[in-house]
Amino acid sequence: MLVRRWILSNWRITLLLLLLGTALTPLAANYYMSAATSRDRYTNPENVPTERVAIVFGAGILPDGRPTPMLADRVQGAVDLYNQGRVSKLLMTGDNSRIDYNEVAVMQKYASDRGVPVQDITLDYAGFSTYESCYRAKEIFGVGQAVLITQKFHLPRAVYTCNQLGVNSVGLGTPDWEWYGEEVMRKYTMREMLATVKALWEVKIARPKPTFLGPFEGIL
Repeated sequence: MLVRRWILSNWRITLLLLLLGTALTPLAANYYMSAATSRDRYTNPENVPTERVAIVFGAGILPDGRPTPMLADRVQGAVDLYNQGRVSKLLMTGDNSRIDYNEVAVMQKYASDRGVPVQDITLDYAGFSTYESCYRAKEIFGVGQAVLITQKFHLPRAVYTCNQLGVNSVGLGTPDWEWYGEEVMRKYTMREMLATVKALWEVKIARPKPTFLGPFEGIL
C-alpha cells in the first residue's frame, strides 16, 4: 500500500525511471553479449580456429537476384576460410519463404562461382532469423561446433545465440563500419541493439520452436 501510494504521488519520477530502464536495457544487453563472446570473435581469417563447418547467415538479395553487399561479404569470408583449409563444409542459412526469394541459392552460386564445390555446400532454406538458423543448425543438420560468418556488429549475438542452443561457436567478423559508412551502420546498430534484447529473451526464457523443423539431414 505504501509503495503504491509513493508511486502515485511521485508519478514523474516513476515515469522517468521506467523510461530510463527501457533505454538502458538494450545497452546492457549489448554489452553483456559482447563481453560474453569476446574471446570467440575474430576479424583476421588467419586467426580463426579450424572447424569442419562454417555457418553463413543470410543478409538479403537484390531485386535482380544478386546478393546484397553485406551478404556477398559474408559468403566471401566463408570462401576465404574454405580456401585456407580452415573449414571444409559451408552451411548457408537464409530465407526461402517465397518462390521468388531464395537467399541460400544465391549464396551457393556466389560460393561455387568462386571455387567451392557444390557438394561441400549445404543449404538451410528456413533460416528466417539468427535464432532459427542456430536452432536448425543443431537440430536438423547436427552441427555441434562451427565458425560463424557475419558482419562484426552482428557477430556477438550470433555467437551467443548459437552457443546457448548447443552449437559451440567462434566467429569471423567481416568489416562493417569501415566499408558501409556511418549512415548505414547507425541504422543497423540501432536495430541490432533491440535484436540483442529479443535474443536474450529467446534463449533464456521463451525458447520458441523455429518456424519449420523437419527430419534430420546432417552434413556429409
